[in-house]
Amino acid sequence: MAVMLQSSRFGVLEIPDEAVIEFPNGLIGLGGTHYALLARNEDSAFVWLHSTTDPDLAVPVTNPFRFFTEFEVELSDDEAERIGLTEADDPAVYVTVRAADSLEDFSANLYAPILISGGRGHQVINQSADSPVRAPLFTRPATEEIAAA
Repeated sequence: MAVMLQSSRFGVLEIPDEAVIEFPNGLIGLGGTHYALLARNEDSAFVWLHSTTDPDLAVPVTNPFRFFTEFEVELSDDEAERIGLTEADDPAVYVTVRAADSLEDFSANLYAPILISGGRGHQVINQSADSPVRAPLFTRPATEEIAAA
């Protein structure tokens, strides 16, 4: 079966039923519990986490490991148990992206990553010490580099 997703950004899309992700506890600050990941192609650095019920609700997300090689998600035992993750699970990890007018101002929320496994998603609080809410995705070139160009 397929789900018809109405999108104010992308029009009407047919999403395979197995591509719908249930967020039983919702997402911080957002409504709804069913979303789908939408990408132009498999190599896209950014994808949209789009609500299947609200045509206007889509959040840009990215795989944090593409930008932050040292990134880690650390969960308390209680949090892992609450969402049903075990050490054997290998969930897909995404972080929300804050877009801006300039690429240098794009940032990612490393503090509240999204873990997806087996058709279910959970936004968690990262216990890692280096997990800012607004981690810059792109850096500004150093003044010397601009002058040399």
